[in-house]
Amino acid sequence: MTSSAIPTASGPPGTGPGTDGTVVLSLRGVSKQFGAVAALSGIDLDVAAGEVVAVVGDNGAGKSTLVKILSGVYAPDAGAVSFHGREVSFDSPGAAHALGIATVYQDLALCENLDVKANLFLGQELRPWMLDDVTMEKRSWELLRELRARIPTLDVPVAALSGGQRQTVAIARALLGRPEVVLLDEPTAALGVAQTAEVLNLIERLRGKGLGVVMISHNMEDVRAVADRVAVLRLGRNNGVFDAREVSSEEVVAAITGASDNAVSQRAARRAVTSREEEGRS
Repeated sequence: MTSSAIPTASGPPGTGPGTDGTVVLSLRGVSKQFGAVAALSGIDLDVAAGEVVAVVGDNGAGKSTLVKILSGVYAPDAGAVSFHGREVSFDSPGAAHALGIATVYQDLALCENLDVKANLFLGQELRPWMLDDVTMEKRSWELLRELRARIPTLDVPVAALSGGQRQTVAIARALLGRPEVVLLDEPTAALGVAQTAEVLNLIERLRGKGLGVVMISHNMEDVRAVADRVAVLRLGRNNGVFDAREVSSEEVVAAITGASDNAVSQRAARRAVTSREEEGRS
């Protein structure tokens, strides 16, 4: 669903530079109610292999509820979730992960007193009654090299790592199950410039590996840096899907805030669309 109140440059799913066009994850008419509060109403979303889809919106727009539905924490009250064209349902995060959907939450869920290897395999230890340290160490290095991670040793406690390195560990752990879709909840929140660049590079590499990536973010610069498409939520509803290569930050912010919901903005939107069409003909 695309907002008609603002100029949009939305492309179909699977048009990003790293995608093969195959839609992996699809939502149609997904809704979630908490008592009298409609957290989500009729949400549509598509994610293709090798594509980064940024989901943006103000506080209370429904982003967190959407992540929890996709990760198996909540079940939708209405609508359908499809994986490779087949309607699916999962009643736990483990079921979602087994299907091929991995989630990296904003708090990362790392144990700071444990080292990198222990965090990577936390809850997924190989032969838990007789730990296969050799295989786990080998697999850990394979994952970190795939992501070109700047972590010099596996023996360092996570507490000693930078914010960007911690995010790397959390993403690498999500890749252990070889997922096809990775959900990233505010991956650059509270990070410095250098650490943010490190995480954005990781997202590019996930796309390069052919994974579908859903990135929840408030940072428009980060969104424009790595996203192929931008899906806007407003008050629990779709309010625009944009091609990240063509849309301006101002247009996305207008969709987020509802600034386009007035006659003046609608006239400006029509003029902008007409101008773009004329440029395309010239």
